[in-house]
Amino acid sequence: MKRICSLITKYMAVIVLLVAACAFLWPAVLGHIKTSWVTPLLGAVMFGMGLTLELNDFKNVFSRPKDVIIGCLCQFTIMPLLAVGLSWVFKLPQELAIGVILVGCCPGGTSSNVITYLSKGDVALSVGMTGLSTILAPLLTPLLVKVLAGTMVPVDVMGMFLSIIEVIIVPISLGLIVKKIFPKVTSAVTEYLPAFSTIVITMIVAAVVSANSASLHKSGLLVIAVVILHNLSGYALGFGVGKALKLSPQKSTAISVEVGMQNSGLACSLAASHFAALAMASVPGAIFSVWHNISGALISRIFSKQNS
Repeated sequence: MKRICSLITKYMAVIVLLVAACAFLWPAVLGHIKTSWVTPLLGAVMFGMGLTLELNDFKNVFSRPKDVIIGCLCQFTIMPLLAVGLSWVFKLPQELAIGVILVGCCPGGTSSNVITYLSKGDVALSVGMTGLSTILAPLLTPLLVKVLAGTMVPVDVMGMFLSIIEVIIVPISLGLIVKKIFPKVTSAVTEYLPAFSTIVITMIVAAVVSANSASLHKSGLLVIAVVILHNLSGYALGFGVGKALKLSPQKSTAISVEVGMQNSGLACSLAASHFAALAMASVPGAIFSVWHNISGALISRIFSKQNS
């Protein structure tokens, strides 16, 4: 079982890509995985994330506030503004623009800490940024979506706030509590959690892509191009800010990865819960989930050589 889980984790990007391709080409095969499952599935991933965290991880925010705050400012400015700019440049349809903006306004991705580690970056900074951006997400994500997309569609700020509390903060908190009460059990299952998260994220991607297969045949290449540019530009600008502020290569690497990798599962969940009338709004998040795992694996090789 451990070997199987190790293989699943190792080939996460390949597995997610293959399932996305299958859902796109043969939607009926995976159509039984419903988009209504996205929110509870993401909650399961967040619960698993809580099981892997320590309360000491959040102390990074207080032990090195300057670095973490710089990183979070980059997180909640670069990606949202890039989302708006790319939507405007490529003249995206409204529902796709909403989806891209949702991705841009979300906190850091759940796998960013692993990619930072593989990149030989500052893992402590990465964990601190993930923790702070996740804590701030219930407040900042709805407000940013309201400011950037409120002229296109009605945005229920309070509803989104409660949704993020429900799907992010509550599951992570429960994970921390379970780890505290049952440390031995938690320790025994921790090594299986990356494989579990891979399977659940794959299910989210399958649900969204299969439900929107027909629309993707019409505008798939366009939204894929925008998602790739969004992600790569986030890496580049995040690293550029670190260099401009004369941070170490390891710190610049951590900021780059944290900015470029978004919690795109949350974007899918918010799209399904609050913009259900815009069917394609969840698609950018699903594509981002596929792509940033591929780009993360590639960029970690580049950074690891530079930071050696």
